[in-house]
Amino acid sequence: MENKGISHEEVLQSLREFKKLDMTHKSGKILGSMCTCPHPVGVEAYKMFLESNLGDPGLFKGTQKMEDEVIAMLGELLGKRDVSGHIITGGTEANIMAMRAARNSAQHKKHIDEPEIIVPKSAHFSFKKAADMLCLNLHEAELDADYRMKMDSVRELITENTVAVVGVAGTTELGKIDPIAELSELCLEKDIYLHVDAAFGGFSIPFLKEAGHDFPEFDFGLEGVCSITIDPHKMGLAPIPTGGILFREKKYLEAMSVKTPYLTKDRQATIVGTRTGASTAATWALMKYMGREGYTRVAERCMEVTSILAQGIEESDFKLVTQPQLNVVAFTSDEMSPDEISSKLKDKGWAVSIASYPRAVRIIVMPHVKEEHVEAFLKDLNALE
Repeated sequence: MENKGISHEEVLQSLREFKKLDMTHKSGKILGSMCTCPHPVGVEAYKMFLESNLGDPGLFKGTQKMEDEVIAMLGELLGKRDVSGHIITGGTEANIMAMRAARNSAQHKKHIDEPEIIVPKSAHFSFKKAADMLCLNLHEAELDADYRMKMDSVRELITENTVAVVGVAGTTELGKIDPIAELSELCLEKDIYLHVDAAFGGFSIPFLKEAGHDFPEFDFGLEGVCSITIDPHKMGLAPIPTGGILFREKKYLEAMSVKTPYLTKDRQATIVGTRTGASTAATWALMKYMGREGYTRVAERCMEVTSILAQGIEESDFKLVTQPQLNVVAFTSDEMSPDEISSKLKDKGWAVSIASYPRAVRIIVMPHVKEEHVEAFLKDLNALE
């Protein structure tokens, strides 16, 4: 750092140069990310609340009131308005919080020396972080032929040390929905905490169902579901970072709260201490502005473009791994490995990603991906040699 600062204009010019190195969602070239262009209404709200800190909510009572309203709106969207929770950084923090709540709640019932959690092989890598941080033994359940959690495998893995089972509503790699209703019944029977990772699907499945699409139940309408992760910065169009964690009962937050003697609130349950209120403001503004109709249009449009992409791949020399359940398309080739395909597409300016189970090229059709982008992509894909 220089001894004497540079001018405002020099700073801005340097920032512009850094910015030129970044890809943009608006270009339509980012095809492997579950994030998207933040909606202008959310950006405006975010800027208004940059100094608010929900880690010390007594100083920011308006922002705290917004968070309470946002959690209630998200709960209503997911089957139960009177839930507890917080707007946080994203799905990783939410999943860590859920596993911490599950572990602590189980320990309150009986002492468990080596607590265990069961997740599907398709689970997000954040559960590996949670297991490492919280000293949990992680077991991966097998998937069925359609890449969803296999119930027989879950039953085989359950022991007296199991403190949580995780199901996913919109898997990160393939957009699949696990059999949450069956998991709910099993977890109720065994008195085990059930967490649903709906970081991706939470802001699209409810709206698609209202529009007439057929999706299985996955939310608090199922009695066994104890917590749900939902990310507004994905299909909710909020700025990064904006995540959400909802708990069926306040007792789960209380099970992991710690004393905060010098702040305006006695206890705190989130992983992050200093917590921006800007994400809460953006989510509140967008949910009010978009309404159910607005989000339904966004979700349906993404599925329409997904269908165009999937059909284009089926008509090419490439092969779909599975029919899309949400706006995620994965494909392979008999001639090239996924890494070769990705590398050649990168040379043409496209940023795709690689699914690991099964190994395939993975594309997420987020709201910034338009029909013209898909047409250009298919043209380049079919020209690969």
